[in-house]
Amino acid sequence: MSAPFSTLYLDPLLWDLTLDAAGNIALATPAYSITQDVASACRVFLGEVYYDTSQGVPYLGANPPTNEAGALLGTTPPLNILQGSLAAAALTVPWVATASCVISSFVNRVARGQVQFSTDDGQTLRVAI
Repeated sequence: MSAPFSTLYLDPLLWDLTLDAAGNIALATPAYSITQDVASACRVFLGEVYYDTSQGVPYLGANPPTNEAGALLGTTPPLNILQGSLAAAALTVPWVATASCVISSFVNRVARGQVQFSTDDGQTLRVAI
């Protein structure tokens, strides 16, 4: 993969930093780093990134923390809005060329599915949601 970066590796179960075999903070390299960055982008609440409050998914509404119309949490949003919000978040990650979200089930306000995306070099990857 041609992406010239790595990112801090986050333990998939705890979503926290971990150490490598040498005791250093572990790094993730492409393609896993891009996949992890897409997962992180889909977890960010709109306005949560203090250096760029335009980033994130409107889980709490269009103008957090007021929970205005458009909120995804605590509601049953139209699936196309949820899918579009997650795909748009994935597209903010460098080297992501295309993205779509597939919801396989939506029961009791719990969505399950995946964000499928392709990288600039044509690799197709996915993140479970």
